[in-house]
Amino acid sequence: MPRIGIVIGSTRPGRNGEQVARWVHDTATDHASGATTFELIDLADHALPLLDEPVPAAQAPGGHPHTRRWAERIGACDAYIFVTPEYNTAPPSSLTNAIDYLHGEWAYKPVAYVGYGIYGAVMAVQKLRAQAGVLRMADIAPQVALTLTEDFTNYTDFRPRPHHTPQLHALLDELLTWTQALAPLRTPTPEKVA
Repeated sequence: MPRIGIVIGSTRPGRNGEQVARWVHDTATDHASGATTFELIDLADHALPLLDEPVPAAQAPGGHPHTRRWAERIGACDAYIFVTPEYNTAPPSSLTNAIDYLHGEWAYKPVAYVGYGIYGAVMAVQKLRAQAGVLRMADIAPQVALTLTEDFTNYTDFRPRPHHTPQLHALLDELLTWTQALAPLRTPTPEKVA
């Protein structure tokens, strides 16, 4: 059964990401009808400092306990949905920092985006798409763009407009299709293990 990690990208106090991620989780769980496991992964629970590994992740796995715990959590998933706000046209540094900690754990896995912000976090997602490509992630096209002015009351109480649910369903369908299609690349073979 595929495991999809729903990554809450902001660690900011008072963030809206938890509400959005729970909506994604609940909608995804209902939509997949038990055929897929969806897990919330909150960066606030991992307390990753600014990247403190002396060797780049592409060259060697991280040695610090927090890096190993993060690698285990991410490595266990088959695909991801990044729930991200947009700060000054970019994703939060907490999310890009968390992504930079790892390398092989992201490879050959699809990633989708649910963004929220004044303009739906479109520019933040563009930057995440570039980062995903370098890590050999399959960056899928559907995106849910939630705006603070129309999908939140007083910028804080999440009330998604009705058209976002079918958008999220389309995103999930494509994400699951890519998850299955890429499974052979993620399956260990004798050559990959050696």
